[in-house]
Parts: sequence; structure tokens; C-alpha cells
Amino acid sequence: MNRIFSGVQPTGDLHLGNYLGAIRNFVDLQNDYECIYCVVDLHAITVWQDPRELSHATREVTAAFIAAGIDPTTGIIFNQSQVAAHAQLAWIFNCVARLGWLNRMTQFKEKAGKHRENASVGLYAYPNLMAADILAYKATHVPVGEDQKQHLELTRDIAQKFNNDFGVEFFPMVEPLIFGEGTRVMSLRDGTKKMSKSDPSNQSRITFTDSADDIAKKIRRAKTDPDALPSDPDGLEGRPEAANLVGIYAALAGTTSASVLKEFGGRGFGDFKPALADLAVEKLSPISDEMRRLMADPVNIDAILADGADRACAIADPIRKEINDIVGLISA
Repeated sequence: MNRIFSGVQPTGDLHLGNYLGAIRNFVDLQNDYECIYCVVDLHAITVWQDPRELSHATREVTAAFIAAGIDPTTGIIFNQSQVAAHAQLAWIFNCVARLGWLNRMTQFKEKAGKHRENASVGLYAYPNLMAADILAYKATHVPVGEDQKQHLELTRDIAQKFNNDFGVEFFPMVEPLIFGEGTRVMSLRDGTKKMSKSDPSNQSRITFTDSADDIAKKIRRAKTDPDALPSDPDGLEGRPEAANLVGIYAALAGTTSASVLKEFGGRGFGDFKPALADLAVEKLSPISDEMRRLMADPVNIDAILADGADRACAIADPIRKEINDIVGLISA
């Protein structure tokens, strides 16, 4: 069976974009792939994290995985720092990847901003660790959003260079899984910006911990324009807020924007927003409720992570030893 690897950073305040762009798809993939899902806490510390908040956020992402429907007994859920193969392979890949490759990574430029010289080395080498995450398990497929495609291409470059450097056919050429509607959810306050926890306005995003009332209020207050919805997607051109809300509805309903507009075309947001609010509450409230129940028992969450780490190690350790042999590193 093909093997999936993917991860989510434990940086707190999981939101609708995380759900529609990643976590919901993780659930659907369980039936067709061997799935390994990781809370990537080593990636999180490439920028400063409060230690207590990091631990809490790691458990919160784990709870979100399970509440959304990921089964930790059939798939594997663990946090990255418990499996040493990630960091060890990342160092090897630091020695395989080229500076020129990393210099082309647009996410580093965006995150480092004008203070690039003050960014951590970890943030710069982040893509090499991501490659190690994937290739430590010889994963064949990775579900990614548009903003991660460049990093996955780098993973393929690293795998190919490793194979070429050592004259082996060891690492697979991992394939991306890119999903349709709702893979890029935008801010409820500005349809040209991606929904993000870093936005200073809490009204810009729907979070996993929002109550049903919170969800409904945020959708009612979401920025729109004065025109009615068009009857086909072409009519959303130049209307980013309208396009975003239609895309969110389509993703939550498991349909297409064209189908949504067939139902709501010609109607105003006074009709559309209540329908979207009802749908969002229906889909998200059960997840929020189950997350709160799981978070009330952190000992159980830690036990799930420890069990997942043991099972992840059982896959990664033999691969790590083979890699060491190929490179010429002596290992037990």
C-alpha cells in the first residue's frame, strides 16, 4: 500500500483553513493509504515558542486530529521530536541540499521578511527537515496545499541527488496530493489574504475552539460586497470576499463552487450567510466539542503520542540504518 506522510505545526489557534486545507483530507485518506500524521514540533521552534504553550498546542493538534476523525489505532499520530530519525536525517540532507536551492524558497523570504539576517538557521533549513520528515518513512504521497508545493519539489530534488550521489535507487520520488475546493481559505476580513492565526483580528478566522455562536457571528460579520451572487464562477472574478465564502461553502458541503452558485445565484448575502453559518456550525461544532473532551485528559493524549512514536520508530529506524550504511556512518 502507498504511504502518506503529513504534518501540522503546533502553533496554536487551529482554524478553518487548517481543517479544509489539511485535516479533513487526512481523514479521507485513511481508507486508501497507510497514513502517518505528525505534529511537527521541531518545525514550530524554528521561530520562538513559549515552552508551555508549545506543549499545550501539541496536544491540541493531536486532539484536533482525533476529533476530526483520524483513527490513531489504524494510522499513526505522533509528535516529531519523539522520533530521532527526523533530526538525524535532516542533518544528512543539510549536507546533500545546495544553498542555491534554499535561496529560492519563497516561504523563507516571506517569514523572515526584512529581518532576514536575524532569522534562525532552523527557519532557513526548514525545507530540509520537511524532506527528512517525508523520506524517513519512504512516503510515496504527501497531501499539500499550494504554498507547500515548492518544498515538496525540493524534497524530490534532495531524494534524487542522494540517489545519484551514492549510486542507489533508495528514496522514492514522492508525489503530491493536491485537493480541490477550499484548499486555500482566505481571511473573513480580507479575501486577498490567506486565513492565518497571525492576523491581529480574531474576526478574520474561525478556530477549532469557537462555539457555535462564535462561528455564526463571524460568518455574519464577514466582509462581502453589495452585489448579489452570480450564477456561475466566472462572475466571482474580482470579488475575492464573495469567492472565498462560496469556496468555503463548497468545501464544507463537499461540492463545487458552480453547484453552490446554481443554488444561490441571484441571491444576496442576507440569504447566503445564514445558510453558510448553519453549514459551518453543523460541520465544525461536533469537532470542537470532541476536542474539548479530549483536552480534558492530557495524560491520554500523551499516551496516544507515545504509542504513535513507538510505531513510527519501528518504520523509520530500519530505514535510518540503511541510510547510515549508504552514507558510511556506523550505527548500532
